[in-house]
Amino acid sequence: MPEIDPITGLPKELGAWDNIAKENQKITIKIIRKKFGKKYTVIEGIDKNEVDLKSVAKKLKNKFACGGTAKGGQIELQGDHSREIKKELIQMGFSPDSIES
Repeated sequence: MPEIDPITGLPKELGAWDNIAKENQKITIKIIRKKFGKKYTVIEGIDKNEVDLKSVAKKLKNKFACGGTAKGGQIELQGDHSREIKKELIQMGFSPDSIES
């Protein structure tokens, strides 16, 4: 018997709540410079109460083979990944209309 989500009343394996939470985010992507002129890609606007920031950061770090962290409600990736990051976030289930570069 499938496990039922108490909030939505749907089976948990459908993952409908995760998709709804990802579509309602307003995400901004920007490049910043830190020590010694190193570039960092910063992703802001993902609600840490609805989406697990650490798992998203881990997937992005594995995809782009870089270091990074999830802290303070934002994800920082080492390097300039501004060209590819939007496509990867869309594949993770985030809405393309809600992502700004």
